[in-house]
Amino acid sequence: MAKIIFSGVAGVDMRNKLNGSVFSKNRYGSYVRTKVTPVNPQTTAQQAARNRLSTNSQAWRGLTEDQRQSWIDAAVNFPFTDIYGNTKILSGQALYVKLNNNLNQIGLPSLTDAPAPVALPAIETLSAAVSVGGDTNTLTFTPTPLPADVYMVVQATGNVTPGKNFVKNLYRFITYFIPTDVSPQNIDSVYKTIHGNPVEDQKIFYRVFMVSGITGQAGIPVQTSTIVAA
Repeated sequence: MAKIIFSGVAGVDMRNKLNGSVFSKNRYGSYVRTKVTPVNPQTTAQQAARNRLSTNSQAWRGLTEDQRQSWIDAAVNFPFTDIYGNTKILSGQALYVKLNNNLNQIGLPSLTDAPAPVALPAIETLSAAVSVGGDTNTLTFTPTPLPADVYMVVQATGNVTPGKNFVKNLYRFITYFIPTDVSPQNIDSVYKTIHGNPVEDQKIFYRVFMVSGITGQAGIPVQTSTIVAA
């Protein structure tokens, strides 16, 4: 469903989809493009994400009344920013599913009682280097080692042309780093499982974010890219 902000007489900003059109915004202003339905690849990672969502959505109904109320009461402590930059509050069920999805993705069990929010460290630096001949696909980051109870989720694109910069829809989950993991980390084998072999002179984008192992909160994503070397 498309989202739109109205002034007194007209819309001033519109996002998401409406019928066959997609409304969005970039540094040049608002724009509209034809909606394209992507091929559903039914990948293992995609199915795992859907299973997490389904499992946690169903598990909400199995909580006690007190447990559900704890999530409803806690929602105000976990505000999020919508597509227009406005602060919003999730429902108790949506917060339960969101935080537990994050925890499950990093191999941790779901919470039944709502947690109190914690402060997540910022990703200070991030860079990548890929070598075809050296079988290396290395991410270098700080802080290092990762702090206690903090995980780092890694997403990446496949090979794209060097001139391409809009890759938001091309990211796929690759792996995650656990607390105390140190930089750099070579993700070559897991990357190839998802995207195949890097191609010399092509470009790969990476996006990483922190996740609290205590609450399931996710931090602000940081992006980098690199040209594949020989």
